[in-house]
Amino acid sequence: MTSPLDPSNPPQSVGRSDDVKHLFSQQGLQALDTVMRLQPLLAFDFDGTLAPIVTLPDDARVSIGVAQRLEQLARRLPVAIVTGRSVADVAPRLGFEPHFIIGNHGAEDPDSPQLSQEVYGALTQQLNQLRERIAERQPLLTAAGVLVEDKLHSLTLHYRLARDRDQAMRAIDNALGELDPALRQFGGKCVVNIVAAHAPDKGDAVAALVHRTGAQAALFIGDDVNDESVFERAQPSWLTVRIGRDDPMSKARYFLDTHAEVATMLQQMVTSLP
Repeated sequence: MTSPLDPSNPPQSVGRSDDVKHLFSQQGLQALDTVMRLQPLLAFDFDGTLAPIVTLPDDARVSIGVAQRLEQLARRLPVAIVTGRSVADVAPRLGFEPHFIIGNHGAEDPDSPQLSQEVYGALTQQLNQLRERIAERQPLLTAAGVLVEDKLHSLTLHYRLARDRDQAMRAIDNALGELDPALRQFGGKCVVNIVAAHAPDKGDAVAALVHRTGAQAALFIGDDVNDESVFERAQPSWLTVRIGRDDPMSKARYFLDTHAEVATMLQQMVTSLP
């Protein structure tokens, strides 16, 4: 493999202990080369992965350089975006056209034969009672600096802009109350997400896409709590990468230190194309 990186000299930010599995280590580069030879499904999270985390979610965009590399990859391999955002929200932020976009943490797949409009409707209705409860407490949430985003198939409460994040979390806890067993709550980077308990997650979505495309393997990269379902479900032939070392319990097989390293990873993948 021709590599723009020297495997014997990984970035200075990479630790030297044997348990550190940075993607740009010799072991990581070999794993990347191996999975690329299998013509895998390439699946990517959006916020914090393809696009940097920003103060205002509406400002998030994929850079031109990253979009160009993704477009190169998409000419040869199936490429999917698997995001917590809605499909309609994320599509114009990409700068290229992937083969698949899965939204709402895996719950929104416009092309899925399993997710009929009837199923979508049932999953959405399960959120209605909580929508009403949150609407009643909207003034308190707003005062605490919490932004409520209704993505139809999921709800997200953002508190990145809150002056007092502890107060914001108390307001969120009060608004959510004792969650209905039909719903599932999980955190993220300054967000609280709620979806239907039986809605597909990202792990379900990536596994379904592997089956749908007939790919021999998958490569997935993400950075947050909702990406762990993919890391946990990964088959031996898959390659999973987490951005950041903030979760020592992560099941990802390799790591990048920052979002800034994604462009280098993508170039490495382009170089690895047969």
